[in-house]
Amino acid sequence: MKVSGRTKVCAVIGDPVEHSLSPCFQNAAFQHLNLDFVYVAFTVNVENLGNAILGVRSLGIYGLNVTMPHKISVIRYLDYLDERADRIKSVNTILNKDGKLIGYTTDGIGVLNALKYNDVDPKGKKVVILGAGGAARSASYALSEVAGELVILNRTIRRARNLAYKVSELAGVRANVRWGGLTMESLRREIHEVDILINATPVGMSPDVNETLVDKRLLHPDMVVFDMIYHPLKTRLVREAEEVGAKTINGLSMLIHQGAASFEIWTGVKAPIEVMMKAAEEEIRRRGGA
Repeated sequence: MKVSGRTKVCAVIGDPVEHSLSPCFQNAAFQHLNLDFVYVAFTVNVENLGNAILGVRSLGIYGLNVTMPHKISVIRYLDYLDERADRIKSVNTILNKDGKLIGYTTDGIGVLNALKYNDVDPKGKKVVILGAGGAARSASYALSEVAGELVILNRTIRRARNLAYKVSELAGVRANVRWGGLTMESLRREIHEVDILINATPVGMSPDVNETLVDKRLLHPDMVVFDMIYHPLKTRLVREAEEVGAKTINGLSMLIHQGAASFEIWTGVKAPIEVMMKAAEEEIRRRGGA
């Protein structure tokens, strides 16, 4: 990669970001298309977020990805939000356009495009989401616009209820959204006829690779299991779903597709999905997370 005084700089900010795969696959995409961009990672803690955004303006950094814990708090430092980011009050992508910082969210797009990439159409389907945190929030908003039925299950029932109410409020009459506790009883009841099951919790993530929220006996071949975790590429939930004949999707697909949407916002060029996917998979294997 040749970097010059004209090279546009993009970055991811968050705390922590040392584990991020974004520099790997974004730079692979820039190189593949011979674009004069470079992508780096900056650790930015909560206390320094305002100064970091001021630095973006001062240094002319062209684009940002924003990860935890800044997706909501960064909004106050921006000039504009696109319609979707404004609606759900979350930003994971920023474009510096002529000195004005515009906030976008590609998280929901990443969920929908990951499903599409894996030949899964959620339109009219029953979708059960495990969790009520940031990942569940993005998935819920996106899927409420297309799913026939959306069920949010979380260990803290109040959080599941609050997310369901907010999603219903934004989606209006289009959404059939329910909520409940994440218990064996609720899983048994809801998964019996589920079309798409999404794990939006960190349960099963490395190093706790033998953990799962779902008893294998509840899984069946007529469902799609989408685990948002990508380290490891195959969680226990994914492995056991494959063993019963269910179709599976891992979190890397979502990560790549939300990153691809950011790439296209910055460059105006269609992202090379396969190049990005290959680069990320190789990096995961290099780190011993296959």
